[in-house]
Amino acid sequence: MRRVYLDHIRCGTVLLVVAYHVCYLFNGLGVPGGIPDAESIPLLDGMASIVYPWMMALLFAVAGMSARYSLQRRSGGGFLRERARKLLVPSTLGLLVLHWVTGYLNIWLGGALAYIPPALLYPICALSGIGPLWFVQMLFLFSAALLLLRRTGAADRLWAWGGRLRLPGLVLLAVPIFLASQVGNVPVLTMYRFGIYSAAFLIGYAVLSHERVQEQLERSRMPLLAAAALAGAGYALCFWGRDYTAPECLQSPLTNSYLWLAILAILGCGRRHWNRETARTRALCEAGYGFYLLHYPVLLAVCSALTVWLDLPVLWNYAIALAAGFALTAILYALLRRIPMIRFLVLGQSCRSTR
Repeated sequence: MRRVYLDHIRCGTVLLVVAYHVCYLFNGLGVPGGIPDAESIPLLDGMASIVYPWMMALLFAVAGMSARYSLQRRSGGGFLRERARKLLVPSTLGLLVLHWVTGYLNIWLGGALAYIPPALLYPICALSGIGPLWFVQMLFLFSAALLLLRRTGAADRLWAWGGRLRLPGLVLLAVPIFLASQVGNVPVLTMYRFGIYSAAFLIGYAVLSHERVQEQLERSRMPLLAAAALAGAGYALCFWGRDYTAPECLQSPLTNSYLWLAILAILGCGRRHWNRETARTRALCEAGYGFYLLHYPVLLAVCSALTVWLDLPVLWNYAIALAAGFALTAILYALLRRIPMIRFLVLGQSCRSTR
């Protein structure tokens, strides 16, 4: 049975990531990686800080659930081959084909082009063009580690235990989420949070993939939504207007409680309200992963041009960047998926398919 609502949550979150990156590139909170000297709108900075704690953790949790369902249909070897094509190839070879553009623009914006020897410019741009592909790289590592856990039998024991949890136990999983947020954090590159993201992936696989657990979340969706809103209000009172990637924010018990309640509420509401599909939503969901892979160099180019070469009102910058980001990414996706070898290297799609 295909759980359509998970496709909708995944796709909706990807679209949210695109909108978030517009706010991120223009941010005025000192979050590393934004465009230097860009003017921001404080309200939109605050909105970006509201979604940041749970946005990627939700994608990892859904990926863990999907990994469980995938391994029910294919062998471990088939699962790893599929993940290598879909995840590893775009996040490594794809850097050489497309994402060197991200590295080039970042170096240009930082004023460092003059200091790089011409012979080294392309490899340095490729290596520094990872951008949001960190998510894809980590997901491949977690998928490979999951196969090792399955070989020891630990993954199956965790899954059997996870199916026995009731709502209080599901809520209390905020504790291991908080503990995981304290470890595995790479200095400077704050997006590489191996602890909390691996925990979200494993909980998705071992706990949230159970039909009984999903039924409980659906029944309790309104209390969970109210609890997430209250936790979010408390989070906003503490961290509004501050660097939301700083350790004192990301490792706070309040932040991680809000994160986990938001994930449970979204899964419960999604199962109730987003479990039907149309031809349009199916096509959008099929394109969602491609949008994630392609959107950042497009957005970075658009936002850089708006900031460096034009002097528009700040609200126009946001509106144009968002509209152009979606439109140009859609056009780029439609083009690249029709070129067999490029489709494989950049999108991780089979050379024999245009899907």
